[in-house]
Amino acid sequence: MDSKVVRKLFLDFFAEKHHHIVSSAPMVVKDDPTLMFTNAGMNQFKDIFLGNTAAKFHRIANSQKCLRVSGKHNDLEEVGHDTYHHTMFEMLGNWSFGDYFKKEAIEWAWELLTGRYKIDSSCLYATVFGGDDADALPWDEEAYGYWSQILPADRILKGSKKDNFWEMGDTGPCGPCSEIHIDLRSDEEKELLSGCRLVNQGHPLVIEIWNLVFIQFNRQADGKLSPLPARHVDTGMGFERLCMALQHVKSNYDTDVFKPYILQIEELSGVIYGSNQGSDVAMRVISDHLRAVAFAIADGQLPSNNKAGYVIRRILRRAVRYAYSYLNQKDPFIHRLVPVICEQMGESYPELLHQQGLIEKVIHEEEASFLRTLMQGIQKFSQHISANQTDKTIEGTFAFELYDTYGFPIDLTQLLAKEQGWPVDMEGFATELEKQKQRSRQDAAMETGDWVVLEPSTDTKFVGWDTTSAMVRLLRYRKVNIKGKDYYHVLFDTTPFYAESGGQSGDTGYLLQNSIKYRIADTRKENNLLIHILETLPADPYSTFEAVVDSEKRTLTANNHSATHLLHQALRNVLGLHVEQKGSFVGPDYLRFDFSHFQKLSEAEIRQVEMFVNQKIRQNLTLNEHRDLPLEKARDLGAIMFFGEKYGETVRAIGFGESLELCGGTHVASTGQIGIFKIISEGAIAAGIRRIEALTGTQAEEHIEQKLAALRQIGEMVKNTTDPVKAVASQIEHSDQWQKKVDELSHKLAHVQKEHLLATAQMVGKFRLIASRTDLDPQTIKDMAHMLRLNQQRLVMALASIKDGKVNLSLFISDDIVKDHLLNAGTLVRELAREIDGGGGGQPYFATAGGKKPEGIDTVFKRLKELVAGL
Repeated sequence: MDSKVVRKLFLDFFAEKHHHIVSSAPMVVKDDPTLMFTNAGMNQFKDIFLGNTAAKFHRIANSQKCLRVSGKHNDLEEVGHDTYHHTMFEMLGNWSFGDYFKKEAIEWAWELLTGRYKIDSSCLYATVFGGDDADALPWDEEAYGYWSQILPADRILKGSKKDNFWEMGDTGPCGPCSEIHIDLRSDEEKELLSGCRLVNQGHPLVIEIWNLVFIQFNRQADGKLSPLPARHVDTGMGFERLCMALQHVKSNYDTDVFKPYILQIEELSGVIYGSNQGSDVAMRVISDHLRAVAFAIADGQLPSNNKAGYVIRRILRRAVRYAYSYLNQKDPFIHRLVPVICEQMGESYPELLHQQGLIEKVIHEEEASFLRTLMQGIQKFSQHISANQTDKTIEGTFAFELYDTYGFPIDLTQLLAKEQGWPVDMEGFATELEKQKQRSRQDAAMETGDWVVLEPSTDTKFVGWDTTSAMVRLLRYRKVNIKGKDYYHVLFDTTPFYAESGGQSGDTGYLLQNSIKYRIADTRKENNLLIHILETLPADPYSTFEAVVDSEKRTLTANNHSATHLLHQALRNVLGLHVEQKGSFVGPDYLRFDFSHFQKLSEAEIRQVEMFVNQKIRQNLTLNEHRDLPLEKARDLGAIMFFGEKYGETVRAIGFGESLELCGGTHVASTGQIGIFKIISEGAIAAGIRRIEALTGTQAEEHIEQKLAALRQIGEMVKNTTDPVKAVASQIEHSDQWQKKVDELSHKLAHVQKEHLLATAQMVGKFRLIASRTDLDPQTIKDMAHMLRLNQQRLVMALASIKDGKVNLSLFISDDIVKDHLLNAGTLVRELAREIDGGGGGQPYFATAGGKKPEGIDTVFKRLKELVAGL
């Protein structure tokens, strides 16, 4: 059965059962500090389970794109090595919010699998929760009873809390679950050993395909369970595993979900799938990781060095490393597979087609960058081997440096070490890795208590578009501890405070009662709750308070937010309609705007953009706001929407003149309030993504005044306030003439000193060594090194000078030594610099270092002599 048919049949079946079919949520999660990525189909309905949002539809079904690479759900290291784990996967699911429960969920699952998909019922097993004494939970006799009407008793198994009790996290909704497993082994294998003995035992052909979760409890912060007011059903079926079963193959990678990628990899690499275990793993890794990275980029998450972006970069680099190591791909390669994924999945997920060019560009750039880093790491490894011939062990600290700095997985370091016959200190590596994890945990440390409920509702009415103050009541609060300091998360029934979202920073201000102010340090959105962060909880939380926003900060933020809309319009007008917003930050001090464009903006283009925005500001365009606008109507009006955002059936649109964007932020009543707009920087942040930072209003005026003041100061210094630029240019020209003369003299001095130093060279082993102190300046030494490179062989020269108590160390190694991989000046100088409490680097033939320990120079020369003697 074709995979597209598999997906459609599932959705059609549950539509018949009166489920509302919804689209997949973005794979990259926003407004939820507990998640970076959607890792299960239920994530987009989390607010309903938590009771923060009422269910609009009580029966829902969809196919959700998921990513499991971090936290508790982390399948990354298994991917490629087995046949059924993935980073990105689709989860087919159906949900009931306070409607049907165990009976219907079990009966419909069976009907779909055996009646519609025609799976042989003798291959299926069910597990039920076997109870848990610690939580005083009995076994799930109810689910067992329903299964016993379908399956024989020997194919209904009791499972542990680990396998059959599902929890959202450390706290929150949870409940027993019933898993459906399928045995895909041959009849001969089944005869030898019953499948019931292989369920949940890690067998690649006896696997879980569907999990039916019955959510009926809430896990509190103290670990206790309390019944939920309504019971829910949350199911998830692995799409790729289901296709494997329906297409009668033994691996997810043999289905039509993955085969097109593997065929294309074969064609591009010249390696045949099935010919070698290493290359087979590599092809599976690349096929899987391509999907994860492509979907993440389409949803707006670019590879970067922190948080979600770092995870995406790590996934892509793992794929590049496998292509490099096992498919001999030394040049960017994976980006050439993007057309295949767009062809395969573009119909179901049109964001891939829309973003295809960007996905290809970003992956290509990341591949090229990592391949350069990979080569540097391999070179670093070779140099380490050369410099540590006595130990013949790869220290854990060095293995971790390769992992942390050069992206080397530890297995690659082990592979390189094995080729040399050297062991790797894995215990030391594990120690360094744990230190890093501890640092990460400390950076993110936050302890959260249970909510104290003052009123049952969690619905907060936001009035901040119209006012900056309101009378409010507290609905609930909880105590949180962040890095040792206590705060309070508070919900109000009404709020004028804008919660951080859509790139706009959260409001600050205070609660006022009887002349007492309680400072609100920030406002954030979390799982659809508008959370106000207080440093002190009011003495009587049941009172009524006046909530007052910092209006000055709000006004400055609104200026910058409205300016981003004008900037977006300007960029599309000046550069073209391919420009799309890829991220933003709007605060009171400045604005940041990320957008798709493939080249640096010229000075003329930047000036055009500024002029366009400032013209719109001078026109004093009135805010054109549409609230509760039907989404389809917004599309008809041509409102700009953003991939990666999840929109409801009604939206808010903000317009200034011809500009119209969907936006929930705060804005100026008319553009004249912005005052003035000034770009202060423009540059690349990723392949095909540029970033502009800009100022408005008073900040822009202050920036311009600082620049003018600096220009006036320069004019006074060069004694030409009328045209200081001309005067500076004249002085630079005059200075250049003198510099040429200085360079000529320096060159002559270098030649003289070169001959003098060569005369002092000593034979050490098979090489000539010069190691001495000098009064020469760094430039003269560098010139001399270039001269020596032209006609000297088997020469190593180290020169050290001291000035103001600081050491400058220069190291020259002739090209023949470098080419034979005996020494590398850039690497060696860093090691020698430790003796002078410093650091440095450079090229293989010439490098420099600085230090603050002059007495270490003699040790440097001694170590260098010993090293040369051993070559």
